[in-house]
Amino acid sequence: MYMNIRINKDRVLSRIGIGCWAFGGGEYWGEQNQKDVDAVVRMAVERGINVFDTARMYNNGASEVSLGKALKGIRDRAFVISKVSPARAYRKTLKEECEISLKNLDMDHLDLYMMHWPINPLGIKHFTDDPEIIAHPPGTEEAFAALMELKKEGKILHIGVSNYGVTQLKEAAGVCPEIEVNEMPYNIISRAIEAEIMPYCAERGIAIISSMTLQQGVLAGIYKTAADVPPHQAHSRHFAQERGKGTSRHYENGAEEEVFRTLALLREIAADLGVSVAQLSVAWVLANPLVASALIGSRNEAELEDNIKAMELKLPAGLAAKINEVSQAVLDKLGNNPDYYENSRESRIY
Repeated sequence: MYMNIRINKDRVLSRIGIGCWAFGGGEYWGEQNQKDVDAVVRMAVERGINVFDTARMYNNGASEVSLGKALKGIRDRAFVISKVSPARAYRKTLKEECEISLKNLDMDHLDLYMMHWPINPLGIKHFTDDPEIIAHPPGTEEAFAALMELKKEGKILHIGVSNYGVTQLKEAAGVCPEIEVNEMPYNIISRAIEAEIMPYCAERGIAIISSMTLQQGVLAGIYKTAADVPPHQAHSRHFAQERGKGTSRHYENGAEEEVFRTLALLREIAADLGVSVAQLSVAWVLANPLVASALIGSRNEAELEDNIKAMELKLPAGLAAKINEVSQAVLDKLGNNPDYYENSRESRIY
């Protein structure tokens, strides 16, 4: 049985969701045409996809604005997710951030509102350089009390977290037992949550939404070697520190050999099945019954069509185990720490 949360008595989250980070354009992903966004969103809804994941931080609010435009007239068929920065998690500023998100989206409520990263000094430093906030950060009790207030006011319908480890989930649940979702990176070469976080969430009925389903294109099979990966997409611990060319901050050697050995297998399997590497990679995530919905970025209708086909792909018996066996080398190299951007001994997730 798939872990999930109900939108109402008749509807649950779609198995794949649209990751909207690129919507609105921006430095990280480049230009994104609004007509393509409109087309992707409407095609997604028509094909039964209801999950749309954005955040205030994505392109400085432009992602929310773009998604809101695309959902005009079909808002009732969408499950809209946004997130708040831990640096803005004081009671007053958190509620202000929610209002800004609602204004950007031109909506009267969010279906799910998440704390974007855990509230800790290292996490906060990625969202602000304000010395006062860093010295006196928001507290977990204050932040989650504010989220519960927003839910009582009808501004948000569900409360969630993103990138929370077991210790952090326990702390947050002590204040807010209403946490229903944990959004975490999960894919063939990012399996850290399998050890502790995934079982913990399953035991407590917390649905997992997977982010980084294609590891920012790496698991789409478009790169043949580590040198082919753009530096700003090679700054995770999967790659050597120098590969990021100034964007990496983990200071580790990476697992490039293991990653591309896994990709070579995926290409072989995909060719045998007559599917794309991206479809195979998405199908692997969807084969895990503890994943409620897998987020995938789709820049245009063609990409979305390719991703939708992954929902229809059923992996032959034993194939997932074969993929797991080869990708285990990546997991062994990187360990069970799901923060893939910091040094493994200094994580924002614990």
